[in-house]
Amino acid sequence: MALQTPPNATACLALADGSLFFGKGFGAAGEVTAELCFNTAMTGYQEIMTDPSYAGQVVTFTFPHIGNVGVNPEDDETADPVAEGMVVKWDPTEPSSWRSAEELSNWLARRGRVAIGGVDTRRLTRLIRQQGAPHVALAHDPNGQFDLEALVAKARAFAGLEGMDLAAKVTCAQSYHWDEMRWAWPGGFARQTEPRHKVVAVDYGAKRNILRCLASAGCDVTVLPAESTAEDVLAHKPDGVFLSNGPGDPAATGAYAVPMIKGVLEKELPVFGICLGHQMLALALGAKTVKMNHGHHGANHPVKEIATGKVEITSMNHGFAVDGQTLPKGVEETHVSLFDGSNCGIRIKDRPVFSVQHHPEASPGPQDSFYLFERFAASMAAAS
Repeated sequence: MALQTPPNATACLALADGSLFFGKGFGAAGEVTAELCFNTAMTGYQEIMTDPSYAGQVVTFTFPHIGNVGVNPEDDETADPVAEGMVVKWDPTEPSSWRSAEELSNWLARRGRVAIGGVDTRRLTRLIRQQGAPHVALAHDPNGQFDLEALVAKARAFAGLEGMDLAAKVTCAQSYHWDEMRWAWPGGFARQTEPRHKVVAVDYGAKRNILRCLASAGCDVTVLPAESTAEDVLAHKPDGVFLSNGPGDPAATGAYAVPMIKGVLEKELPVFGICLGHQMLALALGAKTVKMNHGHHGANHPVKEIATGKVEITSMNHGFAVDGQTLPKGVEETHVSLFDGSNCGIRIKDRPVFSVQHHPEASPGPQDSFYLFERFAASMAAAS
């Protein structure tokens, strides 16, 4: 029997295994193919949609109240949404927040992002956990006209994220200076006018709040594109080098990033990496990375710092992980996930070079790990 679209459905999510989820479309009309993940954060849908680490992915939100605080320009983590689309339980409601400047659906439509509401996100999340992150096709047609067989075929034809260098697609086109600090009541974003450390941040898909945290820690930040060489980085005579978050397969991005990182390490500068930057630092040191079943995406992930036994609740967004069993001599594991024991941090034992898998800048998420930026600043002060 031929597949049929239910009455009143204006959006369809088709999985590569043939599963179909129907609902009400919002945002832009159109179609996209991507990997599907789920995010468990209860706040921050705008920051999630504009996080460059979500390139190539459609995000399922397990929290049902999406759109209830609208959107505003201050909460964008990059200039435009990067996640390919969104899946939610309930249709977005009218925004109720004094900071709201626009409704979520209109914002998505202006930015060309497809979304579907009315989906059984609990069932969908269980499917992702059991079977791994599926390849999907998401379509929104206000008239409800879908070629369902073709959508399933497109989902099956999606190449996946393994082997994909997506950092080159989301990085900045040219270098720029950053001095905006973290948001604080009541003034909003202040500027860093008395920096103590000169930092080069290599942009593999950097979130704005990471750069703000560096500025708030006393850093004068120069941001360079992903494909910058060690010579490009060192020409700025930095006190330290930061390796940003980003999307895609770290092994693919590492083709050009690893030689750069090795060149920086030869100069014995303090180095700090987050997320993709953490993974590529590990590759540069001789470790390996692996694709995870469904990844870690949320703002409630417990991470243990091994040296102190302290447990931090963190924000995470990654589908690849460092294989802690492959760390070379002289490099130690510093943090682990208490969900599955996967690696969440490394450091060189006798040098100020360290990185973490989780996101200490939050946005969205808890602020337990902000101290890592101060640790980076302290390592530059000690090296000067």
